[in-house]
Amino acid sequence: MTGTVNALDFFLWGIFPYITLAIVIGGTIWRYKTDQFGWTTRSSQMYESRLLRIASPMFHYGILVVLVGHIVGLVIPKSWTDAVGISEHFYHLNALGLGSIAAVATLIGLFAMIYRRRTSATVFRATTWNDKMMYVALTSAIVLGSVATLFNAMEIEGHHNYRETVSVWFRSLFYFQPNIEAMASATTSFHIHVIVAMILFCLWPFTRLVHAFTAPLHYIFRPYIVYRSRGKRNHARGWSPVGTADSVNKDARTVERQHHHH
Repeated sequence: MTGTVNALDFFLWGIFPYITLAIVIGGTIWRYKTDQFGWTTRSSQMYESRLLRIASPMFHYGILVVLVGHIVGLVIPKSWTDAVGISEHFYHLNALGLGSIAAVATLIGLFAMIYRRRTSATVFRATTWNDKMMYVALTSAIVLGSVATLFNAMEIEGHHNYRETVSVWFRSLFYFQPNIEAMASATTSFHIHVIVAMILFCLWPFTRLVHAFTAPLHYIFRPYIVYRSRGKRNHARGWSPVGTADSVNKDARTVERQHHHH
């Protein structure tokens, strides 16, 4: 692996990652201390739920698989998979197959949520500039990552194994000895994807995405919130909902008994 490291490479791959990390940590702490009530997804389900019921699970399940794939690809060294007998061809074939399915599901869910925000008047009115900026950065990062993977699989930019460049650089960041040369030798598509991803993380603490830092895993499987029930429900014995005939009659009988005693 050879290459020339210039001033731009030094900043992008040696300094900017730590600036990003500082913003993520500092911004998250600041957001938690100053805006705990805003630490939510700001659900818009009450405005429109039919499309959301389809788009939201597709996006969240898809992005979870994409995240796991990134962790495996970036954190686990190539030497480890070689040691257990997993060939490079088998690894990339499975990564490409599962990654493509997850990426497609994520993008369909994301585009459906964006379409919903554009076409539903009530949801659009609840969309802030902060949301729009977040959607642009998130969509760009996912699309560019898919493009980089496609280019790599088709060798459009020549033969390149990101596990020997991007992954090596990523792990070196945690040793505080960034391997700038490794990342500089990666292809342009991976360069752009990583830069946009770092910009997304810089924005992360200041958008609704911050809820991902505290949302438990069962959040994905939780039932949808029911804002209004159209039908009658059976209530537990001894309980009468406020405003029903039973509760009104019970209150009337109570008042009558109190008046009788007096």
